[in-house]
Amino acid sequence: MNIAVIFAGGTGTRMNTRSKPKQFLEMHGKPVLIYTLENFQNHPLIDYIILVCLSSWMDYAKALLKKYGIDKVSAIVPGGESGQESIYHGVRKAEKLYGGEHVVLIHDGVRPLITPELITDCIESVKKNGSAITVSPAIETIFLKEEESNQVGQIFNRSKCEMAKAPQCFKLQDIYEAHEHARAEGRNDFIDSASLMQHYGHPLFTVKGPAENIKITTPSDFYVFRAIMDAKENLQILGL
Repeated sequence: MNIAVIFAGGTGTRMNTRSKPKQFLEMHGKPVLIYTLENFQNHPLIDYIILVCLSSWMDYAKALLKKYGIDKVSAIVPGGESGQESIYHGVRKAEKLYGGEHVVLIHDGVRPLITPELITDCIESVKKNGSAITVSPAIETIFLKEEESNQVGQIFNRSKCEMAKAPQCFKLQDIYEAHEHARAEGRNDFIDSASLMQHYGHPLFTVKGPAENIKITTPSDFYVFRAIMDAKENLQILGL
């Protein structure tokens, strides 16, 4: 069984919108979150979806699921005080409903441009290796920032660096137990599931994702998303 846990608990402060959280902003009349969910809804290998949502927007999310026919969502759970806690809520719900002997794909609700091929590759990597961290090549210079000055610290060889994205995928029991360890130790500072799993000794295997697999966090991200969607629509009109 393959279960997607979609994290849509952010408030969108960097999007500078006061009306709706970023995941509910609309593109061509459809919310960003629905674009994301449809990738998993329409994939034949995905059995269920757990949606993690802002508690004050759960009823709105339920109405959207009904409107757009997203029937693989088996549960909507409220987010927590942090991204780590919110993902834990989703993972815990999946484990409670289905047990731990399954593949879980943890994905951002505001990362709508994934592909069916990426989902398939992630599932196959987890079954073979126990994990799948979606990555893309680093295309900018990366360096460590000096804490007490404006000086540039160590500069890394860009050709050896990759950017971690999503989905980040694991065996459900493994990620659930890692979260429980972190909670027992009072750790709530892991930046993502990959860093959590690596800390608790799990080897991480990479899967290459498409370059357009962006996370819509700022207004400029939203404009890029619109440009990509418009380009795809134009190609369809031209029959290309």
